[in-house]
Amino acid sequence: MKPVRLPASATSALPRIALLALALLYILPGLIGRDPWKNEDATSFGIMWTMAHGSLADWLSPNVAGLALPAESPLAYWFGAICIRLFGWLLGDPLAARVSTVGCFLVGSLSIWYTTYLLGRRAEAQPLKLAFGGQPEPKDFGRTLADGAFLIYLGFLGLLLHSHETSPKTLQIALVAYAMYGAARVFDVHKLRHAAWLGMALGLLVLTYGWVLPAGALAGLVMLAAIRRDAPAARLLLGVALPLALLISAAWVMAVRILMPEAAAGQFDLWMSWNVYQLNRPTTGALGFFLRYGVWFAWPAWPFAGWALYAWRRQPGSLHIALPLAFFIPLTLLVLINVHSEQGMLLPLLPALAILAAFGLPTMKRGAINAVDWFSVMTLTTSAAFIWIAWIAKETGWPAQIARNAFKLAPGFKPGFEWTSLLIAVAATLAWIVVVHWRISRRPSVLWRAVVLSSGGVILCWVLLMTLWLPWVNYGKSYAGVAEQIESKLTSVKQCVQTNVGPAQRASFAYFGHVRFADERFQSCDYLLLQDDISNEDATVMLRQHPGTWRMVWEGRRPSDRDERFRLYRRVDR
Repeated sequence: MKPVRLPASATSALPRIALLALALLYILPGLIGRDPWKNEDATSFGIMWTMAHGSLADWLSPNVAGLALPAESPLAYWFGAICIRLFGWLLGDPLAARVSTVGCFLVGSLSIWYTTYLLGRRAEAQPLKLAFGGQPEPKDFGRTLADGAFLIYLGFLGLLLHSHETSPKTLQIALVAYAMYGAARVFDVHKLRHAAWLGMALGLLVLTYGWVLPAGALAGLVMLAAIRRDAPAARLLLGVALPLALLISAAWVMAVRILMPEAAAGQFDLWMSWNVYQLNRPTTGALGFFLRYGVWFAWPAWPFAGWALYAWRRQPGSLHIALPLAFFIPLTLLVLINVHSEQGMLLPLLPALAILAAFGLPTMKRGAINAVDWFSVMTLTTSAAFIWIAWIAKETGWPAQIARNAFKLAPGFKPGFEWTSLLIAVAATLAWIVVVHWRISRRPSVLWRAVVLSSGGVILCWVLLMTLWLPWVNYGKSYAGVAEQIESKLTSVKQCVQTNVGPAQRASFAYFGHVRFADERFQSCDYLLLQDDISNEDATVMLRQHPGTWRMVWEGRRPSDRDERFRLYRRVDR
């Protein structure tokens, strides 16, 4: 028997304009008014910027100002580079690159909405008919579930920072969500064009982050077709989606081999080695990482997803349960056998969890929903209050201890009052109070009521951080200041610089400081820039690796980083 029994009043959908407003309120703060940040954000921007201002070789072989990164797949960087070429003159290159981030987020969130809608309107997912009628229509039920999945997706704690980075991960999660949409279409109506959509998504995933993840997703779908004994779906998966995915992914490889034959073999071998390196055997360390980070990374979805599995345990083959599991299970196994322990590996799990959790909303007990709501209200309201108090301390000096801690983490930071940021923060806080009052006083019966507070609270905290605290965060994570100091010590921007700095620092120095780094094979520059740990007081070991006589002309670091140090040397033996 189906576990769902609902009146039509519980399936009131959110207005489309409200969904769009929430999506923009979620994604835009944190993209505007900041520099590329340390590590992956700056590295990805550096690749995009190099492509946008470089040659065809830069587009085919990802690199940061001459530093080759052969393990990287190019698709996400192509999108960012195209946005720089189109909008860089108007928005500036960093913000223009993030236009692709906005596009990826919208594709991912819309794909989750439409996938849930398709699955929710199927006959096997419908609630039981009431004795005197009044049950919801299939389309109304599906749309309400889709609204719930959308809100859950916005509420993921693990998605918050990663979705605002200029990174291939933003495109990867969008393509996983779109692949789920294509798969739902394939299993629903068995049309050739839907299999082509799925194959396109899988092929683009290969060009985004390698072939391991799309291979796992396709294996899960083939297994689902076998379990459901769905021969038409299996034929479309193996006869259309798989060949198209191989064709799309092979196009890049063939283009590199034809246009860059001297570098193609080495680049492809390194790219393939990086993919194979992700395949290992499950370890207790990987399991511990998954459990330790997954608890907060996938909040608030996992309690609802777990309840959905329990509630629908007698219909495990229903597509609205089986399809998310066909993605979630193999992608989870890939996390467990991956030798890396990096939080971004958990991102591809989120679309399946959001959809699965949406089908737990109609079956969850009122007491459990209230418990999740109260936890969200207490935790997120407390977090928002602390953000406000800390900002007041930073601006006014009171409370003194909080102000000292803020400036201790960012030495040299000078606070500045911005009315626009303050007004946005105040408006977001007032909106949160209104939402909490609506939820507590009226006790609405709509399905998505269970997650509106979780999502709204996460959005509130993020908006507060990215308005009130953005200058402080940007000061601590940007290399712009260091880049300007280096530029001031160079006698000419045309002089090349040898360096051992990483790709993130290289990208920031090349963009902000106009530093012209030497090609990896060219070792005859007048300047040498070394990066090391501040505890390493003896730099002679690193200098020995660079023949010549050098004199240090500058030493510095980011004020917020106590370990990292940069030293600039000038050759004196010429």
